[in-house]
Amino acid sequence: MSFVVPTFETDRLLLRSSKISDIPSYERHFVDYEVISHLSSAVPWPYPKDGVATYLASVLSKQGNDRWDWGIFLKANPEEMIGSIGLWRPGIPENRGFWLGKAFWGRGLMTEAVAPIHDYAFGELGFEKLVLSNALGNRRSRRIKEKTGATFIGTRPAKYVNPAITEGELWELTPKAWEDFKKSGKKIYD
Repeated sequence: MSFVVPTFETDRLLLRSSKISDIPSYERHFVDYEVISHLSSAVPWPYPKDGVATYLASVLSKQGNDRWDWGIFLKANPEEMIGSIGLWRPGIPENRGFWLGKAFWGRGLMTEAVAPIHDYAFGELGFEKLVLSNALGNRRSRRIKEKTGATFIGTRPAKYVNPAITEGELWELTPKAWEDFKKSGKKIYD
């Protein structure tokens, strides 16, 4: 079953399907060892010159067919892609991944971005749960999971771009846990 990838707006963000014209800003914010180092070792480093174009073409060909990817843009600058968030099934084992340009860290932007994605995953797409992961020691990514109601499952051996990282954390978020979290009135981002 194929789904159209919808556009979402939050207080500060616009999330929409990426397009080829986003390649320059994607490269500017993604091709940075500090951004990439906590990602799966499937991401090459050094990052190839045509890597973003190749990856984006692959993602766009799968959009809406058990893969949904959004570019993240500040509403104040809707042509500058500052990050990306995606959903997929089946999980590998995770079902969601993201990255955010270093200049935008520490503002609660990614926590803000995951909220409409979780709503879409559990509502429109009917996910029974989301398995989430992060590199052990990636406290920013861990904090997003904690702040949005996910439950820590445990650690597992994993390979990342940074070869010194050899373990990852696994988390689970169910529709009930997400709804309970939203009803709790806790602030999702700050």
